[in-house]
Amino acid sequence: MAEDGKSTVRAVERALDILLCFTVKKEWAMTELAENVGLHKSTVHRMLSTLEERGFVTRDPASERYRLGLRIWELSANMSGADDPAVIGLPEMERLRDMLGETISLYLRDGNERIRIQAVQSVQAIRRVAPIGVRLPLYVGASSKVLIAFEEPAKREELLEDPSWPANFDRLQYREQLEEWRSLGYATSVEEREQGAAAVAAPVFSRTGKLVAALSVSGPANRFTQEIMRSQAPAVIEAARRLGVMLK
Repeated sequence: MAEDGKSTVRAVERALDILLCFTVKKEWAMTELAENVGLHKSTVHRMLSTLEERGFVTRDPASERYRLGLRIWELSANMSGADDPAVIGLPEMERLRDMLGETISLYLRDGNERIRIQAVQSVQAIRRVAPIGVRLPLYVGASSKVLIAFEEPAKREELLEDPSWPANFDRLQYREQLEEWRSLGYATSVEEREQGAAAVAAPVFSRTGKLVAALSVSGPANRFTQEIMRSQAPAVIEAARRLGVMLK
């Protein structure tokens, strides 16, 4: 019975690994999935058949490529409720985009990464496009700085000791800058993660004072300069405050 239980858990883990591949790109061939998750093609074929039968994936008969099925959207619809920051924050993010003219993103921390859960794209011809669902490291970027700087002290120390950060990353300097970001109430970044991009971010606190997310404004570095980011920081901080009071 114990071995049967372990086999069932492994099968679930493998199925989830396959589904998580669709966070990277929308369509996959079966052989690509097998290579990506490190499983034999016959194993992946069996799992895809079950997932397809249950509506979690769908296969294009012409290309024989797989994509997410409608069952996924049914599940995600149940997340969009009164306590979902991505839904609650959208009007405020649109207001901020209309005010500042740049791309607005909302990030949550998930373990030692941050994930973009909502984005409102700039309407300018030259803009930074921010896809939803992207996972990013916590050691670079304005939003990462905010999600660490404004975290509870014990959790902050735990995040700062993350062994997955690059060996040459200057943790001492980073620690010294934390107090500055906390004092300012925001953080900025210029071409730290992505060449040609700059961002300013502020923390989003719930009504109970808990750090929930980071709200950021990003744009091309040649247009979105440090001077402009500093001048727009108060608007970002206020938008983050307005968003936070709507969260439990």
